[in-house]
Amino acid sequence: MKLMKKQTVYTLLIIALVLSFFITPLGYHSKVWLNSLFSFSPVEVVAAERETLSNYEWKLKDANWNFFNFNRSRGKVVFINFWASWHLPCAAELADIQQLYNTYGDQVDFYIITNEERAPVEKFMAENKFTFPVTYLIIGSPAPIETELMPSSYLIDKKGMVVVRTDEIKDWNNKKVHSLIDRLIAE
Repeated sequence: MKLMKKQTVYTLLIIALVLSFFITPLGYHSKVWLNSLFSFSPVEVVAAERETLSNYEWKLKDANWNFFNFNRSRGKVVFINFWASWHLPCAAELADIQQLYNTYGDQVDFYIITNEERAPVEKFMAENKFTFPVTYLIIGSPAPIETELMPSSYLIDKKGMVVVRTDEIKDWNNKKVHSLIDRLIAE
């Protein structure tokens, strides 16, 4: 009898834990954490297989909704990430990107690009205390880099060569990535 009560309690605890993943804010944060836990460092594209940006003509909007041209990043190391606030893997990856921005924000041009409206993005940024610059995609505007997958990230060297290209969540705040960025800045 005592064993049956113990099993019932354990079963109820497991059910409560599983339900918490689906119906509570704790579940959201747990899923973000699990996504982060299973992300790995991005892989550098072999030098012989790197693509070069065809051009830098790309019209975008900044966080204040002002238009600007990507051309201002010609000759600089550039980090680009496509994301959406509603997409869980993006939320998991952005915490690492924030740390990367904190370290390299004055040496690398960051384009954290979304195609969402301002209101949900601003709310998401405030809730997560993200300070990296948000860039808004102009739908239909020609771009040197286009993707339909989120998250997608690119690391571009000063010559416009794509050094890293990934269409999945990655760990952007580690020694391997820092070493790669340090090398690209020094070139």
